[in-house]
Amino acid sequence: MAVRVQREDFDLGAEVKRLTAGRVDVGAVATFTGLCRGATGDERIGAMTLETYEAMALAELSRIEAEARVRWPLQDVLVVHRYGRLEPGDNIVLVVALSEHRQAAFAAAEFLMDFLKTNAPFWKFEETGAGGGWVDAKAADDAAADRWNAPR
Repeated sequence: MAVRVQREDFDLGAEVKRLTAGRVDVGAVATFTGLCRGATGDERIGAMTLETYEAMALAELSRIEAEARVRWPLQDVLVVHRYGRLEPGDNIVLVVALSEHRQAAFAAAEFLMDFLKTNAPFWKFEETGAGGGWVDAKAADDAAADRWNAPR
């Protein structure tokens, strides 16, 4: 299983190096790293807290990862999602897709992120100058996931 839910930071370079070490069957590595923003629109964000139910998150991330492996010829996949209090610039999520060819790696990474945004059980609280609040789901994220025609 290539999914992790953790409080600790991750190192993109170290994760990719670990996944590709000694491999000659990989021709493409597509990565996506999501970072904590310092603003939403005109509102400055001081920090963001991500809450989750870890067992549920691991189950959903595993389901999404398994679906990506069915859809594309992937040599490996890694999904790491952090939780806890994060400050602007901190890493939040990492998706790595390894394949023989770039098309599968790119598509799988995009698919995984679209479904992480809509299906993964993480709840976001942003601290702002106005005090802060819980972040609602976005219709644009649902539309991005819907284009894959996958069950949610």
